[in-house]
Amino acid sequence: MESNPANSDISRAWNYHDATKHSQWSVHSSRHYLDWANQPIPLKIYTTIDPIPLPRNADQTGVSALSAISALEAVSGTNATPSMADLARLLFFSAGITKKKSYTGGEIYFRAASCTGALYEFEAYLVCGNLPDLKAGIYHFGPGDFALRLLRAGDYRPVLAKATAGEPNVLHAPVTIVFAGTYWRNAWKYRTRTYRHFGWDNGTILANMLAMAAASGFPARVVLGFVDSEVNSLLDLDSEREVAFSMVTIGHATQEVPTEMPDIPKLSFPTVPLSQSEVAYPELREIHAASSLSSAEEVTA
Repeated sequence: MESNPANSDISRAWNYHDATKHSQWSVHSSRHYLDWANQPIPLKIYTTIDPIPLPRNADQTGVSALSAISALEAVSGTNATPSMADLARLLFFSAGITKKKSYTGGEIYFRAASCTGALYEFEAYLVCGNLPDLKAGIYHFGPGDFALRLLRAGDYRPVLAKATAGEPNVLHAPVTIVFAGTYWRNAWKYRTRTYRHFGWDNGTILANMLAMAAASGFPARVVLGFVDSEVNSLLDLDSEREVAFSMVTIGHATQEVPTEMPDIPKLSFPTVPLSQSEVAYPELREIHAASSLSSAEEVTA
């Protein structure tokens, strides 16, 4: 397959950057206002899938934050497979709700990782083989009730291995966590600047997850190169609204993931609408398309 010319066109990134920069003029001349009656909910809620509660009593690691950060390379290559309790700790301290605060008009949920506008536009999905206390499958992490929901049963890690062009860390990972950004949850306030915030907000989550993985003794690697359409299809995302943005491999197994490719039927599980209506910002889809990869050759390059 030929390389994607859009991905190679750096001018598209510069154009987006220049068009979404703040200036004294742009800030003072903006007529944008927050439509509080149409504010999107900060959670993706599946309405027909039963929750699988995560344990809430995971022990503290006893490792300080700075020690965890410095230990990232020390655990590299260590054979380790996370349990449900390990996953609960990783998810809570990277994307979990740490407290709630009531105010006139509703509640605000505070997460372990900071986010622009406290809008929390990122979702976490687990793609795993059989773990000691969790069957192989694709799961969505719900911070609201601190539970997993099974989207697909079976081992779909071969799909990620193919989408990442045989990335070694994916090939040996018992679990890979994929983070997907939802445009409207952030664009309600920040409009076309949202794609800038994708990088910032996902970055804080990734920093927390890497530190917590190291503190727990699990190798973890951020993977940014993958065939976007294949990962979006695997997670059954409506790519007009939500797109895979990054992934983190957790743990290491000596045996590589299976090679047999499973079928990936369309799911279309219903979810609670984010708000009464959504405003489309084509610039967001365009810059994401411009930065997406469409073949294994592009991923390798």
